[in-house]
Amino acid sequence: MAAPPGARMPRMDVEQFDRLAARARALAEGRDRRVLGLAGPPGAGKSTLAERLVAHLGGRAVLVPMDGFHLAQAELERLGRAGRKGAPDTFDAAGYTALLARLRAPEPGTTVYAPAFDRSLEEPIAGAIPVGPEVPLVITEGNYLLHDAGAWAGVRPLLDEAWYLDLDDRRRVSRLVERHVRFGKDRDRAERWVHDSDEANARLVAPGRARADLVVTVS
Repeated sequence: MAAPPGARMPRMDVEQFDRLAARARALAEGRDRRVLGLAGPPGAGKSTLAERLVAHLGGRAVLVPMDGFHLAQAELERLGRAGRKGAPDTFDAAGYTALLARLRAPEPGTTVYAPAFDRSLEEPIAGAIPVGPEVPLVITEGNYLLHDAGAWAGVRPLLDEAWYLDLDDRRRVSRLVERHVRFGKDRDRAERWVHDSDEANARLVAPGRARADLVVTVS
């Protein structure tokens, strides 16, 4: 099945994607709700792969991104963290962990609503993603799923599988700059943000590679 319109696919051959899709499908065939996490540094292709897997699995999977738990811009400014948006302490990690715990134990007849993140607004949007109790697989993605500090340490035990996406740093940085430009930053500002913020976060994310069930190399 094709990726959603407008998606920027990580570069992987058909055989590699088919293997990943089969592994995700196996999770969706269990009797209980399963949660698959895609982790990795900024720009590695997590959201694109997650979207592609959800499209492939049809109604058997739903995507709940970690980015929906960004703190609002006004709160980041109040806390003096707006210049570090994307760092671990600019998210509601405890809220994200609580939602994952709730999603792992669906209640009959109850739809859970998860937040999304609107990149054009740079703001989280509450109640944007419905997760019905009949959906067997939740796919979640984000930088800090395998981070082991503070409330983030509670995420890994809630994932039935965790995959770490690994992309050559030069390509990844280039993708990040282009993404920031696409969403409104001028190129100089985009390059500074990637160097000063995104790459600092990438260094925090890297140790989580050892805690993944699978390392997915993309190019």
